[in-house]
Amino acid sequence: MPFLIGYGIAILGAIIANNLSKGKTDKRKFIVWGITLMFAISPFLSFAIGLTAAVIEKSGWAIMIMWVIFPPIFLIGFVLLLVGIFKKEEKVKF
Repeated sequence: MPFLIGYGIAILGAIIANNLSKGKTDKRKFIVWGITLMFAISPFLSFAIGLTAAVIEKSGWAIMIMWVIFPPIFLIGFVLLLVGIFKKEEKVKF
């Protein structure tokens, strides 16, 4: 059941990112979630979905769907990271 490991790591990454971004600024949230999407969620989730599709289809070639799933999720994470890096902090008005 290696796909369970993929799902587990993706869920664990989301939980850790959620805990790291609680009570932080929007800039920090974008950075944390961008890094998490790129390195914890995207590869493991696409691997797990590919294996699940291969088991359902009973074809080894069905795992190649992970090559279709991985780039969009990774690019979304990259965009979130860039937004977080280049976003300006808002000044608090009293």
